[in-house]
Amino acid sequence: MYTVRPPFFLKWYYRNLIWNKDSTEKIVYLTFDDGPIPNVTSFVLNTLKSFNVKATFFCIGDNISKHPEVFEQIKTDGHAIGNHTYNHLKGWKTDDETYIDNFWKCQELTGTNLFRPPYGRIRKSQIEKLVASYELQVRGNSKFKIQNSKLEIIMWDVLSGDFDLKLSPEKCYQNVIKHTRNGSIIVFHDSLKAWDRLEYALPKSIEYLLQQGYQFKTL
Repeated sequence: MYTVRPPFFLKWYYRNLIWNKDSTEKIVYLTFDDGPIPNVTSFVLNTLKSFNVKATFFCIGDNISKHPEVFEQIKTDGHAIGNHTYNHLKGWKTDDETYIDNFWKCQELTGTNLFRPPYGRIRKSQIEKLVASYELQVRGNSKFKIQNSKLEIIMWDVLSGDFDLKLSPEKCYQNVIKHTRNGSIIVFHDSLKAWDRLEYALPKSIEYLLQQGYQFKTL
C-alpha cells in the first residue's frame, strides 16, 4: 500500500529526514529511483534535456556496475546523484550491519551526500548508524569520495505511482500535477516496471509544471 503524499504519521516518525524543501518559491525537485539502466534512463535523460531541466537520480550500485556508461551520461548531463544502496535493500527486513555495508558499497561508486532508503523503509537504528559512519569517514582519511560533510536522507513529497502496474498512465500524471506544490520532492522511477506510466506521465508533468511557473532544481 502507498499514498501519493506521505501520511502525517510517517513524516512525524521520520521527522528528521527531508520530505520537502522551502515552500516560499515555486521550485520543485524531480527525482528518479532505481536506475541507471539502458533505454529507460536514456529516455529520461533525453526528456529532461528537451525541457532543459535538471533532476536528481538515486542510483542502485549494482545497476551502476552493470551500466557504467549510462551512469556517466547522468553526470555528464549535469544531474545530481544519490545513493540508493547497492542491492535495493528494504531496511525493515535487513539487519543493520548488512544495510550499512550495502550503503557503503554503493557509496564507493556514487560519492554523494544524498541517500534515499529503498521503499522509504529504514530503521531508526540504521539512520543513526549511517549518519555516524558517514561523519566518521568525513573526519578520517576516507577511501570514499565525500562531497559534503553532512549526509542528507531524502524522502519525498509526491509519489507518482509509476511503479504501480494497476495504475493508468493518465492517473500517474494526475497524481503529480494535483499534489505538487512549492518545494515538493517528486518521485519517478527509471525502471522497466515503471516504463508504461513513465513514458506518458513524465513529459506531460514537466510541461504542465513549467507552464504553471515552477522551476526545477537538484537536491
